Amino acid sequence: MASPTAYTQALGRVERICGSVRDARSLRLSLLQEIRHVIAFDAYVWLLTDPETSVGTAPLADVPCLPELPRLIRLRYLTRVNRWTAMDGVGIAHLPAVMDGIASQNRDWAGFLAHYGMSDVATTVFRDRHGCWGWLDLWRSARLGPFSREEVAFLTDILDPVTSALRRCQASTFVVRPSDLPRPTGPVVLVLSPDLKVLQLTPQSHEYLRVLVPPAQGQPPVPANAYNVAAQLLAVEAGVDHSPAIARVHLADGLWVTLRAARLGDAGSSGEPDIAVTIEDSSPAERVAVFARSFGFTPRETELLRHLMTGIDTRELALQMFLSEHTIQDYLKGIFAKTSTHNRRTVMSRALGN
Repeated sequence: MASPTAYTQALGRVERICGSVRDARSLRLSLLQEIRHVIAFDAYVWLLTDPETSVGTAPLADVPCLPELPRLIRLRYLTRVNRWTAMDGVGIAHLPAVMDGIASQNRDWAGFLAHYGMSDVATTVFRDRHGCWGWLDLWRSARLGPFSREEVAFLTDILDPVTSALRRCQASTFVVRPSDLPRPTGPVVLVLSPDLKVLQLTPQSHEYLRVLVPPAQGQPPVPANAYNVAAQLLAVEAGVDHSPAIARVHLADGLWVTLRAARLGDAGSSGEPDIAVTIEDSSPAERVAVFARSFGFTPRETELLRHLMTGIDTRELALQMFLSEHTIQDYLKGIFAKTSTHNRRTVMSRALGN
C-alpha cells in the first residue's frame, strides 16, 4: 500500500495533468499512469459517455478478454452491480460476494470476470450537475488483494478535477468543421445479433468505425461504439436502465455523429429480432444539447442558445423568454465568457460546426 505522502504527491500530479491536457484520450492515458503509481490493478476499462444518456462513446481499455469484447459489454450493461447510471463517486464490487447473490444478470458479469481471475472491481463515475462524462473500472485479481480504504479515498479525491477535465475535453471538440470534410456517400448501418455479433454492415460503416475507434495496425475496426448503444437497448428491455439507446460521439474535425440502436422487425436465427445500429450526423439540436452541457451552461443559457438557432434578434428573444432585453444581454455575456467567444455568430458556428 502506498504511503500518505505518495497519495498526496499523486493527487498533485493528477491535478496538474487535468489542468493542462485537452485531449480526452491523452488525458486518460496520462491519468492511468499516475493512478497506477498508488493503486495496483490488472486491467481497466475507461469509457467516455454521452452526458445526457450515459451511454458509452469513446472506450479505452486494457483487458485480457478482448476477443470476447461484445460479451463483456453486453454483460456490463445488463448488470446492476456498480452500474454507473445508478451511482455517484466510487464503488467497490467484491466479485465472490456478487456471485453469491440472487440476480442472474449480476452473477453473469461477475462470473465472466472471475473466469479471467478477477476478484475485485473499483468503479469511479465522473459526473457533475451537467451530466455523466465517463466511468472507470479498475480490475484486480486475488493476488493483489481487495481495494483498501486509502485507495478508495484517493479515487474519491480525484473525482472533481478529472470530471472537470473530461468535460473540458468534450468542449474542445466543438470547432468549425472544414468545408472540404468528406461526407458519407451512403447509409451507415450495422446489423448485430442479440449477443452483439456483427451480421451485416454497409460499406461506409468501415470508414466511420475506423475513425471512432482506431484499430491496431493492419487490424479491422472494432465496432465498440455500436456494441455500447446496442447493449443499452438490451438493458432498457431488461429493465436495468431507462435511458434511450442513443449516443452522440465526436468523430473528427468538429464533426459529431449520433448512434442509435433499435430492433429489426423480423426474428433472427436466435429467435429474437436482430439489432440495427445507425450512424448519422448529429442534428443541430443534438449538437447544441451536448455543447451546452460541455461548457456548463445554466438552464436559462441553454434555453437562450436553442432560441439563437433560429436566428431571432434580442427583442424577439426577450419576448419569447419573458425577460428584459438587458437580462438577455447579461445571459449572452455569460455564454461568451464560458465559450471564450465575443459574438453570437461565433458561438453558433462552434455549436453547429459550420
